[in-house]
Amino acid sequence: MTHDSAKISRMSGCLLTVIAATIAACGGGQTSDVEGQSVADASVQGLRRPIKVPITIAAPSPAPAPAPAPTPAPSPAPMPSPGPGGVVVPAPAPAPAPGPGGVVVPAPAPAPAPAPAPAPAPAPHPVTPFTIPGAPYIDVAKIPTGSPGVSVDMLAPTTDQSVSTNEGAFRTVCDFSHMSFDDPIVYPGQPGRSHLHAFFGNTGVTASSTAASIANAGNSTCRGGTINRTGYWTPAMIDTKDGTPVKPKGIIVYYKVSAWVDPLDLVSLPAGLRMVAGDPSGSAPVRWGMSAFSCNGNAWGSDGDPDFPNNTPHKIPNCPAGGEVWATIGFPNCWDGVHLDSPDHRSHMSYRPSPNPGLKCPASHPVAVPQVTFQVMFPVTEANAPLRWRLASDTYDKSIPGGYSMHGDWFNGWKPEIMSVWLNNCDRASKDCFAHLLGDGRQMVGF
Repeated sequence: MTHDSAKISRMSGCLLTVIAATIAACGGGQTSDVEGQSVADASVQGLRRPIKVPITIAAPSPAPAPAPAPTPAPSPAPMPSPGPGGVVVPAPAPAPAPGPGGVVVPAPAPAPAPAPAPAPAPAPHPVTPFTIPGAPYIDVAKIPTGSPGVSVDMLAPTTDQSVSTNEGAFRTVCDFSHMSFDDPIVYPGQPGRSHLHAFFGNTGVTASSTAASIANAGNSTCRGGTINRTGYWTPAMIDTKDGTPVKPKGIIVYYKVSAWVDPLDLVSLPAGLRMVAGDPSGSAPVRWGMSAFSCNGNAWGSDGDPDFPNNTPHKIPNCPAGGEVWATIGFPNCWDGVHLDSPDHRSHMSYRPSPNPGLKCPASHPVAVPQVTFQVMFPVTEANAPLRWRLASDTYDKSIPGGYSMHGDWFNGWKPEIMSVWLNNCDRASKDCFAHLLGDGRQMVGF
């Protein structure tokens, strides 16, 4: 996934306000929980760079030279021996044998070594479908392949500077990793039990993933590599023409200071925390909610899109060919300070009240954390194709437009020391670090 910094500018307008104890209309200069956050807002400075990981291949010990022969008959070439990773490294050629009178006659050149064997492909993620009444048909043979990610931290020095802003903001971008019928938050230890999900970030996420495995294992498809092994996932988008899952272009993830929360009150998202946002059982539009759609990240209604009357952009819009359908999902930003999960995967978290003159989280969830927001991008390659699209979780009447069940899952896999850096230098300092800066003279690279 590549991003052009010219396309990453802040969207205008009030795009979405998340409801908590009080519903507040968006306006009057207020900032919504899921505000105009486009790829443009992420202002990506570091574009995709080729990733070169040096591989050292140990050569085998030389084979002993054959005994001198009375005739110049050639010696057979030794068999090549495999090195690390299955790479075939030819053994050294034997020394030429002396002929009659001590004249050295070179042996014929050995046959060329066979081409290196390819590295074994990673084991595929389980894709056995679970039958969910009302869900769209999925052709599992057409599930797309994602990025293998990287297995190293990817940071580099930079002279780029963050800028002061009203609300601190840190962002990252991640490639699509894989799809599977797993959900380690809602259905832990039950492979194939969920509707089809699209995963980003940690490539090793399965139904059996735990807080420890998320934090310590798996490659990462996110900028910065394995500084961030967080698992991000949403329901897969399905083209109902033939059951083909739509391959996402990627995801932008925001970690921002929410309006009406004092940035100095923010603490790091705790290790092992997991959250769910949106309504997987949604089947109708709502005036305000935790998820919404747009075309190319434009502000709701700013492009006059007739699909969005009355500012209810909760169905999949018919974005033009060559454009992108963007799905935005906002997560709660107040934690109870005790539980890393809850039976409904929601009760341990809360959206902050709005308006909130005291700039505090509610007493039931007193700990303020950065607000996580997803923006998932789906490319449109054919005119009117989005009219056929439905989410894998859309189980309601097919005469109703798709998209109302959009939701997202977040499972923390950040290195704590890295999260502390961007929390203090970006969010708490009211600085905009775009989508690559840590605020300490280092930048995330790759992807």
